[in-house]
Amino acid sequence: MRMTQAEQLAAFAARASYDELSPAARLQLKIRVLDALGCALGALDGEPIGLLRAQLDDFGGSPLCTCIGGGKTAPDRAAFWNGSLVRYLDFNDGYLAKNETCHPSDNVAPVLAAAEYAGGSGQGFLTALAVAYQVQCRLSDIAPVRDKGFDHTTQGSFAVAAGVSRALNLDVRRTANAIAICGTAFNALRVTRTGLLSNWKGLAYPNTAFGAVHGTFLAMRGITGPLEVFEGNKGFMDAIAGPFESNWAHEDLERVTQTSLKKYNAELHSQSALEGILELRLEHGLRGEDIERIEIEIFDVAHKIIGGGEEGDKTIVETKEQADHSLPYMVAVALLDGEVMPEQYRPERIVRREVQELLRRVVVRPSDELSRRFPAEMPCKLAVYLRDGRVLIKEKVDYEGFRSRPMSWSTVALKFEKLAPAYVNGSLLREIEAAVENLDGIKVRELTELLAQAGPAE
Repeated sequence: MRMTQAEQLAAFAARASYDELSPAARLQLKIRVLDALGCALGALDGEPIGLLRAQLDDFGGSPLCTCIGGGKTAPDRAAFWNGSLVRYLDFNDGYLAKNETCHPSDNVAPVLAAAEYAGGSGQGFLTALAVAYQVQCRLSDIAPVRDKGFDHTTQGSFAVAAGVSRALNLDVRRTANAIAICGTAFNALRVTRTGLLSNWKGLAYPNTAFGAVHGTFLAMRGITGPLEVFEGNKGFMDAIAGPFESNWAHEDLERVTQTSLKKYNAELHSQSALEGILELRLEHGLRGEDIERIEIEIFDVAHKIIGGGEEGDKTIVETKEQADHSLPYMVAVALLDGEVMPEQYRPERIVRREVQELLRRVVVRPSDELSRRFPAEMPCKLAVYLRDGRVLIKEKVDYEGFRSRPMSWSTVALKFEKLAPAYVNGSLLREIEAAVENLDGIKVRELTELLAQAGPAE
């Protein structure tokens, strides 16, 4: 009988090996693990994170997998906790397809939990993570769901199932059932990222990871799922994505090299505009009181998501989640403060009059010409109108961290160290960096033991 698409995807995941990874892919995977862990450490003091910890402590869980910052819990809960830390700041990596954007390092937490549970090697973890990256990015290419009203976590359910299955060394049959269960069960709505944004923006993928890790463990124990999840009657194609072609037999593990890192703590599509406004600030010594208005021409996806297009008014900014998805706010605070880091999203910073007034003088317009150049580029054009009559122009095609201008290990290490809270000592940070750099020569538990030490002293 002809294999279903879930079985073909399962065969791809099950056969993946570390030897297939190019030296470039191995390096980029390690860089993204370090970047994700920096984001996680930087989120330990986040307000919603405290609420999650209270629930984790209340509900408990078998102490099988490490929680970043201290403690152990069940694999699915570790995936949720660690994934929430990675995602909360909205500072982790991204992948840009024409009609979909995702954050593949959201898969670090579930794959890490599975690899630790299995007593796996660093090589096995990196291989499983490469599988998750490949699945999520390629489904974003060929089966986008954003315009259908579904969130990118929908494709993420397939990625988590495939990556976790690989980390657990499941056979093709069990992997296929994991993919079938998770792909059927976790189809999330795009309202997560439209309108007045909530805490759920940063928790939606961790929740998918929580459920998909649970579903994959069920498949490991023999629970079956609908193997025609992709092509079947009322399946993923029929109900959500529409028809698409895939050939997992010919996929490699290199898609990680096409992902981008964030230079600024801001939504991915804003990065080139923020680099541009900060360059103008430095070149001309700009101050908020100098500005009459700022006009931004940008590609259509950025206008839709963060510029005030179809996904909601971006001049109403009262919370962190609204601020880091408002291009007017991010450009305004960058010009005023000279940086966009977690400090720019503190409640007292968001509500100050100077930034609230300036963001309302930022106009964002879509450009057909710039839209045609996306996602090969991340183009934008800034025009800053000054009160003295001058007009300053800056055009960008990318930024440091975009796939065409990748960040080095040393640059990401500086970001990692800057994000870590004051109570995480420098020697521990260096040990974590060294463990990630040498992941292909250690066991996963050597890394997770270090991550458990990153919490505040008792």
